[in-house]
Amino acid sequence: MTDWQPTASLEAIKARAELLSTVRAFFAARDVLEVDTPQLAHYGVSDPHIQCIAVPGYGYLQSSPEYHMKRLLAAGSGPIYQICKAFRDGEAGSRHNPEFTMLEWYRPGFALDDLVQECLALFAELFPRAQSRTYRFRDLFRHVTGLDPLTTDDADLIANAESHGAPKDLNKSAAVDYLMATRVEPALPAEQLSVVTNFPGWAAALAQTHEDEDGTTVARRFEIYYRGLELANGYQELTDAAEQKWRFEKDNALRQEQGLNVMEADPYLLSAMEHGLPTCSGVAMGVERLLMARQEAGKISETMAFDWHIA
Repeated sequence: MTDWQPTASLEAIKARAELLSTVRAFFAARDVLEVDTPQLAHYGVSDPHIQCIAVPGYGYLQSSPEYHMKRLLAAGSGPIYQICKAFRDGEAGSRHNPEFTMLEWYRPGFALDDLVQECLALFAELFPRAQSRTYRFRDLFRHVTGLDPLTTDDADLIANAESHGAPKDLNKSAAVDYLMATRVEPALPAEQLSVVTNFPGWAAALAQTHEDEDGTTVARRFEIYYRGLELANGYQELTDAAEQKWRFEKDNALRQEQGLNVMEADPYLLSAMEHGLPTCSGVAMGVERLLMARQEAGKISETMAFDWHIA
């Protein structure tokens, strides 16, 4: 007989409802507007690390509401947040599901540290006993591995990654990503909200960049970790349409090198940015990840009524 039972307990389902209620109350108290944007649209993201799910004849299931929310910001929406479904191909495991719930918000006029503090304010309600500490990516990586991720010779970084089980033929950025995931993140204190800032410039995605003290390029980006999970990924958002267009082209060049399909640049987003995207910071969180951390669940399936195996 086919197993029809939910993958989450009724207690977990109730905890999910309580978490969403807390989130909505948090933003209502701060006059941040809840919005709703399409989950199916003509264009998907070009990021080589994210694979959209195509819907023939219609476009793509959205991997994030980011592009549409930025169009709202350019139209004068002011601060906005959204709780919605997001979809990513090839992401299934103990911490990933092809369909998941995203919490994403944008704050016009906020510098990146302002947004970090707002994230920590939300986490103070979700994880009231947790303390926080902030690290620069470069300093944290060097402390754990003994290597500077920005200036160490490429061959040395790649060799170190391979000595810790990385596959062959990685480039420098992939080696740094591997070491970050397998050595640095596990070294963070589990019961501490660890804020990591100033990511390498090649990891900017849609974030602004600036020069570090020695002239190397770093991204105005942060991530927050707790109980072994990445909970938040935030940017000082890129507002330059020409730079955005160039990054789309760069992404697609990388996609071609990696044998991935080329993703057409979203002309609606570029037009909105040309019109004028306000200076802002934005952050995305996986709701199931928040629940995993809150309930100390070992699998993402324990936080959703039906995971993709039985949906």
